[in-house]
Amino acid sequence: MTTLTFHIDIQAPCRQVWQTMLSPDGYRAWTAAFCEGSTYEGSWDEGAAIRFLGPGGGGMVAEIAEHRAAEWVSIRHLGMIEQGVADTTSDKVRAWAPACENYRFEALPGGGCRLTVTLDAIPEYEAYMLDTYPKALALLKAGCEDSPA
Repeated sequence: MTTLTFHIDIQAPCRQVWQTMLSPDGYRAWTAAFCEGSTYEGSWDEGAAIRFLGPGGGGMVAEIAEHRAAEWVSIRHLGMIEQGVADTTSDKVRAWAPACENYRFEALPGGGCRLTVTLDAIPEYEAYMLDTYPKALALLKAGCEDSPA
């Protein structure tokens, strides 16, 4: 597995970026770059289970490994959801799980926020993530900068 890193500077306070990124509407907006209609079920609270879902019901099973408001969120991906059924034990899943996805929010001079994303990617998804994650972060940036704090 390869660890990929993405950065984006957003002209909005870190708390606003964090809230927009994790709110149901904000999440749907920025993750549309990956799959239009993406959503989640569950909680962003540390230790909580969360399911990331596409409009067809497929997605990923995860847990929030760490969460410090407007500073750090660490997601531990544990499995896949196919046709509404969670799989955390198959050989296909065990080949990559657990995989981490982390969000770091750092205040910039002048009130902006640098968001750094690191994520574990298996080879067959690396090119897709390298292409799509910057597009998703650009959507997040637009959503944060176009709305009032």
